[in-house]
Amino acid sequence: MTIRRFGWSDESPDAAQAMADARAAEALERVLVGKRLPRREPKVPYNGAEGVPIREEIVDRRLDCVITRNTYGAKCLNTPNVFFADIDFQEQSIFGCWTIGLLVLAAVAAVQAWYFAPRFRGAILTLLALLILTRVALRFAFKLMERLRGGVEWIARERVRKFVERHPDWYVRLYRTPAGMRVIALHQTFDPTDPLVTEAFEGIGVDPVYALMCMQQHCFRARVSPKPWRIGIGEHLRPRPGVWPVKPEHLARRTAWLRDYDAQSTRYASCRYIESLGSGRIDRHAKLVQELHDQLCQANGELPIA
Repeated sequence: MTIRRFGWSDESPDAAQAMADARAAEALERVLVGKRLPRREPKVPYNGAEGVPIREEIVDRRLDCVITRNTYGAKCLNTPNVFFADIDFQEQSIFGCWTIGLLVLAAVAAVQAWYFAPRFRGAILTLLALLILTRVALRFAFKLMERLRGGVEWIARERVRKFVERHPDWYVRLYRTPAGMRVIALHQTFDPTDPLVTEAFEGIGVDPVYALMCMQQHCFRARVSPKPWRIGIGEHLRPRPGVWPVKPEHLARRTAWLRDYDAQSTRYASCRYIESLGSGRIDRHAKLVQELHDQLCQANGELPIA
């Protein structure tokens, strides 16, 4: 039987090894008495990690925040208690995957019927054409409804406004990101596991995966440098996947890629400040983290966002 558990420490590799040994021994003891536990912990950087710290290179530490490098090379600000939330515009759509899935199922059924019931080929082609036309018509109708309501950005901002109206003690800053919006709360600090945080995520339409990771990792998170493919860098960060740490023989190639990326990224912002909403009450620590975020993102200028 093999039981594998990770260990970590801010003090030394020996302390990390001691934690790994202790965690592995505890897990083995529980398995031997009949508990159903995973035998191995997956080596993942962020999404999917549960019970272990984020496995990313630490670039810097400011205040009580940790700035890390994610798997595709961008820098991320991780804070234990300042509310960050990203809203992806495409998540506002009720369309998309469901209709595509239905079309795929219809296409599979049509292929089967084409071979096993050739006399119905004309009807099959007609049905497929109707399905495609129906999807195009529904997509057009949905887009028209979005425009009549002010567009996806207006819809997202309205959700934030309504949430703040229902919680008059809140004070938030809104930012435009390349594919959505970002919200930072300034009136107080939060524990990521607080039910009010969950309510806020649901109220403003945050990605469920992000909400889950905030709870599991006990921190909020925001990307503060551009995505490389948005600034003209076609080659991926090497080695792939970019789970930290990497082997010494790969460091030179990684360092060269990061040198190019960091030089290019100074010409772009990660988000742009739009407006503030709410009570106007400011927590000093939240304000300091917000200022750090704005500095790293270059959020107060006119640079293109990426």
